[in-house]
Amino acid sequence: MKILMINPPFMPKYSRQSRSPCVTKGGTFYYPYYLAYATGVLDKEGFKVKLVDAIANEWDKEETMKFIKKFKPDLYVSDTSIPSFKNDVEFASGVKEEIGCKVCLVGAHRMDMREAFRLSDKIDFVCRGEYDYTVRDLARALEKGGKLSAVLGLSYRKGKKIINNKDRPFIQNLDELPFVSQVYKKHFGKEGIKKYFYASLRWPQVTILTARGCPYNCSFCPIPFKASYRARSPENVLEEFKYIQDELPFVKEVMLEDDTFPVIKSRTIKISELLIKNKIRLKWSCNARVNTDYETLKKMKEAGCRLLCVGFETPTQKVLDNIHKGTTEDMQVKFMRDTKKLGLLVNGCFILGLPGDDEESINRTIEFAKKLNCDTAQFYPLMVYPGTEAYEWAKRNGYLETEDYTKLIDENGQHSTILRLPNFTSKELVALTHKARKEYYLRWDYIIYKLWQSIRSPDEAIRTLKSAKVFFKYLWRD
Repeated sequence: MKILMINPPFMPKYSRQSRSPCVTKGGTFYYPYYLAYATGVLDKEGFKVKLVDAIANEWDKEETMKFIKKFKPDLYVSDTSIPSFKNDVEFASGVKEEIGCKVCLVGAHRMDMREAFRLSDKIDFVCRGEYDYTVRDLARALEKGGKLSAVLGLSYRKGKKIINNKDRPFIQNLDELPFVSQVYKKHFGKEGIKKYFYASLRWPQVTILTARGCPYNCSFCPIPFKASYRARSPENVLEEFKYIQDELPFVKEVMLEDDTFPVIKSRTIKISELLIKNKIRLKWSCNARVNTDYETLKKMKEAGCRLLCVGFETPTQKVLDNIHKGTTEDMQVKFMRDTKKLGLLVNGCFILGLPGDDEESINRTIEFAKKLNCDTAQFYPLMVYPGTEAYEWAKRNGYLETEDYTKLIDENGQHSTILRLPNFTSKELVALTHKARKEYYLRWDYIIYKLWQSIRSPDEAIRTLKSAKVFFKYLWRD
């Protein structure tokens, strides 16, 4: 049985796997890492499977369809994201018409994908939730004539009816999953890996997960596996670092894309100590929160940690409480003081238009970002994604400008918002993010800092220049 796992065509450099899918202004282009993990499971099972990223390959719909006709899959499995969902359903329907194969949609987001059945009668299957084993069990059933009704997490078309099987429990032993870096090597190769770029990281980089889910409950967060934190063992993580160091020697950095890597202090320190003991030379970065203490940060730095991606959101306590962030301005300031003392870089994220925000608090957020002076900073309008508490809050209060989720990005694929607040229109919120970026990045002290950083470190210069080449095009346009 031949299976095609695909990140389908949409806009150039569109990152479906980002928490906020879009075409980024800094040139970041994400790996389809959840799709890659599921591909690894199928590889391990012995299926003839191919992972293809049409966007990384710069294929349009015509070129992608030409490849699919040549490959002739029995099962077409398409990744999806919320803003691109209608496009993804339409393209999958076209594949069904052209090839006649079975068509399945997957996606690591919180929208109910069963809407696909309403949008098109060509969609055969939808895998709900964590789909690694759902796709595997579906492939087994199709190949061996098994019962589709036994595949947990599967929704499927049966005549004119839609059948929704029982939910699939989350994978508890993540050590069972193949190393996603092995999947990248097999399916993308060296040149394919170089197509991915993360503006804050040294290039080339690979993105892996050491855990899934998050124990925190930020109201705006669209991650798919909230309240389900599960972690790989420290020893298993070490083995993947060894694999990357030995088998992908051209890779300069590893991104630990866990929703929050240093959740458990003892585990974080154990992983760090194993990396040190085993002389892992790779630099790595991760997502973190401002409640990570100095001792943990120090051990992470010793183990090769280079940068932390951190959601500060706002310094205003009322707003932080409204979104259940569980942090304070004092924690944010202390965290930055600790990271600077240790020489750790920070990519800071800030959101404008949160519940309780007004003109004064938004201006305070922008000024606070300058005061923190992270290595890089991102400013977003509040993105309200279907399936999140923030979306329900906006809908309940009449703040949704539209329920058309394709409007979460603009015609260029950049972030937009469908939020219209009493004191801000959606366009005004987006304009405020443009204002924040210009004020942050066009400071002389920041420009001098980046020039000095680039002189001291050629690797930092490469990633800064790659990002700036894209970023300043948008900065002057805003």
